[in-house]
Amino acid sequence: MFRKRLVVLASGSGTNLQALLDAADLGGDVVAVVSDRVSAPALDRARHCGLPATAVVVAGDRRVWEAELVRETARHEPDLVILAGFMRVLSAAFVDRWPVVNVHPSLLPAFPGGRAIEEALAWGVKLVGATVHFVDEQVDHGPIIAQEAVAVRADDTAASLHARVQAVEHHLLPDAVRAYCAGTLKIEGRHVRIIS
Repeated sequence: MFRKRLVVLASGSGTNLQALLDAADLGGDVVAVVSDRVSAPALDRARHCGLPATAVVVAGDRRVWEAELVRETARHEPDLVILAGFMRVLSAAFVDRWPVVNVHPSLLPAFPGGRAIEEALAWGVKLVGATVHFVDEQVDHGPIIAQEAVAVRADDTAASLHARVQAVEHHLLPDAVRAYCAGTLKIEGRHVRIIS
């Protein structure tokens, strides 16, 4: 079986990108990293590993930005696009072109969007967690591949809770990508089955 080509989109520090780069054989290789921020530390992580690292910055018309993002992503011929802390919503045209997976810091469908940890603390929930899911045109909505819970402590702050959720993300995302690359994920409606 040929090795999958993985393109990672990241907006921030790139810790989930690093987890992918450090993971035991995924059955695929990260071939490029693209960000929406020129200063994203994820780009530095990519360059440190000798990977192409490009920023496609939103400036004005969102359609123009996404067209450029599509061109940059397509240039690397991905088999899978991975959103690893990418903080932009992608259109149906993008997510219909390639399989796209995302890692999100909540137990979806609870707390979609960019403030999941803060909202979970505000609601007083006792469990949060991480979710890896396929991406569709809605925010944090596509079929769920994997989830893992994290208990909320009485003294948690957004920073302390986010750190523990990230530790889960750092193994959940590589495991899901490995399963995708092995061809063992089957989507049946909203359900993702792992087949052997």
